[in-house]
Amino acid sequence: MAKDYIDEIEDDEEQQLYEHLRVVVDKGQDPLRIDKFLLKKLQHTSRNRIQRAADAGFVHVNDRPVKSNYKVRPLDVITLMLDRPQYDNTIEPEEIPLDIVYEDTELMVINKPAGLVVHPGCGNWHGTLVNAIAWHLKDVPTYNPNDPEVGLVHRIDKDTSGLLVIAKTPDAKTKLGLQFFNKTTHRSYNALVWGNFTENAGRIEGNIGRDPKERMRMAVFPPDSEIGKHAVTHYNVIERFGYVTLVECILETGRTHQIRAHMRHIGHPLFADERYGGTEILRGNRSGSYKQFIENCFKICPRQALHAKTLGFVHPTTGLQMDFTSPLPDDMEALINKWRKYINGNELKQ
Repeated sequence: MAKDYIDEIEDDEEQQLYEHLRVVVDKGQDPLRIDKFLLKKLQHTSRNRIQRAADAGFVHVNDRPVKSNYKVRPLDVITLMLDRPQYDNTIEPEEIPLDIVYEDTELMVINKPAGLVVHPGCGNWHGTLVNAIAWHLKDVPTYNPNDPEVGLVHRIDKDTSGLLVIAKTPDAKTKLGLQFFNKTTHRSYNALVWGNFTENAGRIEGNIGRDPKERMRMAVFPPDSEIGKHAVTHYNVIERFGYVTLVECILETGRTHQIRAHMRHIGHPLFADERYGGTEILRGNRSGSYKQFIENCFKICPRQALHAKTLGFVHPTTGLQMDFTSPLPDDMEALINKWRKYINGNELKQ
């Protein structure tokens, strides 16, 4: 179970640590970097994650933290010490309604509502989309929600709504996963962002990695740097409201918080996106009536205004192109309508 925590480490020198893994090195072990050694012991993780855990002080040898370049020796006692107790993360079926757009024996396409966590994790061990899928497929003997070879092919954030594809079989997940890896899928999002654009379309390129000042947020780094992962977002203006703009975002890559981080990077944070600065009044005057209007907008849509609107891929068995579209959810539709009425009744000063 340690693999599920490595990606969520946080730096805190005073934190209490809990043992999640203990390995005693064999007597005949040759000297080997500890990150390579643990990579063989932990399934479904990566060397980069192990290195990050070591850098954060979570990998111990003989009760002392070591860096990822430490070379293990015979009879070393290696422990993975994380900042939270172990949790039984077995996925149990839970009766949660699903908006199923399409389903066959190989896959499902689901329209996820905002507020629903996709996968169990720290602080959200129940009530997730994965638990709901487990309930929906509980009578399918070949589907095991705890088998990593089936299930989610990609993810979207808790407070992002929209389309996701789920694989019911290992073959479907492998073939769909390759399409995402090879960037042959088609995905577009609708987002309401702060500010107006001088152009009608654009391209954002910048590596995305963990923000060194805020670990719960992603930051954008130069494309030629070795920090973060390569990321490209294309955008097209759909409708302008003076102080905010409705845009279509098309992903060329699929990184964590990609649209949210990229839009903030170019000075257009998503409306109501608290983590990326979108809950501040970033455009417009400071009159009392305008502030009240913005506060009312935040109440209508109290989450980042982002919706995974379209999803396209080749069916893993039939080879047919599958394309799906999801209408904007009620909160974003109401938010956009409110802005449309506002600008129609007010003369904006840029």
